[in-house]
Amino acid sequence: MVINICLVALIILIIIVLITYNGFIRLNNKVKESESKIDILLNQRFDLIPNLVECVKGYSKHESETLEDLTSLRSSYKNSDFSVSENEKIDKGFNKFFAIAEAYPDLKANSQYISLQNSLSEIENKLIYARIGYNDSVTKYNNHVETIPSNIIAKIFAFEKKELFKIEQEKKENIKMDFSK
Repeated sequence: MVINICLVALIILIIIVLITYNGFIRLNNKVKESESKIDILLNQRFDLIPNLVECVKGYSKHESETLEDLTSLRSSYKNSDFSVSENEKIDKGFNKFFAIAEAYPDLKANSQYISLQNSLSEIENKLIYARIGYNDSVTKYNNHVETIPSNIIAKIFAFEKKELFKIEQEKKENIKMDFSK
């Protein structure tokens, strides 16, 4: 009788461990999928850079620095693993590029440039939602890692918390605009 109770308890314990372990695997795969979506969008953004370079070349030949910066961005993309710090560096480069483009009305009016800029804006919007989705997946996974009783299984099988996507501090501050000019 005691052996039967111990056997049933052991079977129940094994089932609980298996269900919890499989839950970790599903959540971990969801985090990987979310990260992959971000990589896909970053790659699309990367593929747009040569088109932007060619379009800008025709309108800003004297702005060789702009073209060099764009080419440098593309190179850093090629050599990047799309880490958060690389993303921020590339984002700053794009912001600089668009600020310079604002100074050239002919460029802004060019239909090819507008189309490329719209495509880039669309990808940037998708990136925002992909990053939100990634953070959602990571939060669910981290909750599973930290809550009882799944945290016991997490420690046994070495499932560790994952980092949320964060932006740098300067992007959190309000932009100061000077309209006096």
